[in-house]
Amino acid sequence: MGFLTSRQRMGAAALILAASTLLSRLMGLIRDKVISWQFGAGSEADLYFAAFVVPDIINYLLAGGFMSITIIPLLARRFEEDSQDAWRFFSCVFCWMLAGSLLLTLAGMLAAPLLARLTAPGFSPEQWQRLTFFMRIILPAQVFFLCGACLTALLYLRRQFTVPALAPLVYNGCIILGGVLLPLVGPDLGMTGYCVGVTAGAALGAFALPLWVATRNGLCLRPVWQHALMGRFLITALPLMLGQTIIMLDEQFLRVFGSLVGDGVVSLLNYARRIAQVPIGLMGQAAAVASFPFLVSLVTRDDRDGFDQTLNTALRTSLGLIIPCAFWLTAVAWPVLTVIFQGGRFGTEETLATLPLTRIMLAPAAFWLVYMVLVRAYYAHGDTLTPAVTGTIMTLLCLPLYYWLAVPQGALAVAALSSISISLYVIWLMLIWRRRHGTKAFYGLGLLALRGVLCSLPGTAAAWWVSDLCLRQLPWPPLAAAALGLVCSSLAFALCFLPLAWRYMPFMLRAVLKRFRRPGT
Repeated sequence: MGFLTSRQRMGAAALILAASTLLSRLMGLIRDKVISWQFGAGSEADLYFAAFVVPDIINYLLAGGFMSITIIPLLARRFEEDSQDAWRFFSCVFCWMLAGSLLLTLAGMLAAPLLARLTAPGFSPEQWQRLTFFMRIILPAQVFFLCGACLTALLYLRRQFTVPALAPLVYNGCIILGGVLLPLVGPDLGMTGYCVGVTAGAALGAFALPLWVATRNGLCLRPVWQHALMGRFLITALPLMLGQTIIMLDEQFLRVFGSLVGDGVVSLLNYARRIAQVPIGLMGQAAAVASFPFLVSLVTRDDRDGFDQTLNTALRTSLGLIIPCAFWLTAVAWPVLTVIFQGGRFGTEETLATLPLTRIMLAPAAFWLVYMVLVRAYYAHGDTLTPAVTGTIMTLLCLPLYYWLAVPQGALAVAALSSISISLYVIWLMLIWRRRHGTKAFYGLGLLALRGVLCSLPGTAAAWWVSDLCLRQLPWPPLAAAALGLVCSSLAFALCFLPLAWRYMPFMLRAVLKRFRRPGT
């Protein structure tokens, strides 16, 4: 990799992470397919999805999802200056993360009955009791996630993207195995197997695999509880720990307020969000994670022009891809939902109920992507406070709107408020960045987005019509009609979109073709 430019290495990292995300999302959809087949959109599935609220909040409180962002800039400088002291700093962070995760997990397990009532206020007493049981199985997974996040950050720092890319595949694989195999032992266990699979998958994929690789590459862990850099680390991490932003809590809001709407709504919102997040996770996560180490390096060198150019490239490339993808998925949502979820206890009625929710949640796809890249630009500058404060303010503004406005109107209103709040939050962050750092990072994005929308509209209309025609008119089994509808509607979209894109967005198609032609870059 030494002969490659930083942009080429970022592209290679993005490809690795994109491939991993694609496989992970595919396994996640397989997992949800098995769940929907076995349990549909009923009480048991609602309980399983609601059981993640408290574990996820613990992860947020310890900034586990942002560990690479908080530790990489500090650790990179220490390794350049003094490698032995860098290992002491890393060990100190790891020890405190282990202690904090164990304490919060134990507290959560003890307080699980109360937390079940708080996080799912619309459930019955019997459901609260089972939710408590599920939560206590899933909570220990956070110890492995949080400690594994430290190890993954170390691998990212060393530009080792392959192993972290495998972690979600192992995680989802364990969930599927647990859900399929454990019911063979006890048919009345319900979704207990999936809960066991969560903790096993976290232990193996999120912790054991990075630990094994890091150990082989010279990991030097020791019991260290004090270090001079811990103060700076906490200053960076505390806004992420204390600032519960609308982005982080979006999925939890769907679960909490969905429980107040009615039975099965939590599951329907979850299934819809799973589909809507596929293009966001595939394109946004890969671009954001791969670009962050390079953005940090440019800030360290005080290369402002290079920083703006790298950020603009990441935004333009990802935005040019996600807009047509989101429009296509909106058009073919019906056959996609039928192929992925329908069957077993998930019937046509559940598919049609999930359909509008999916389309609503796809609306802010471009804003999700901009957030995932832009927030790392903030973090590369050492600014974790601005996203945390603005996101927390947006959260506080949305809480009463969810309870008093969205819940009485039903699931569609809950999904719509989620999409609106995400979009407004990202626009706010963009305006702040523009005022502080100028407009170079956003150069050409507005015109690119407009071209993407206009080029996608004819294909979207054609694909929507074809998919509806196949599912409404063909006298075939639903799965066969949906499969044919998906293929035909996708072809209709491509035939309409590609000529327009080649005429008005040729740089995007050339960039994609170039990347496929040069897999080594």
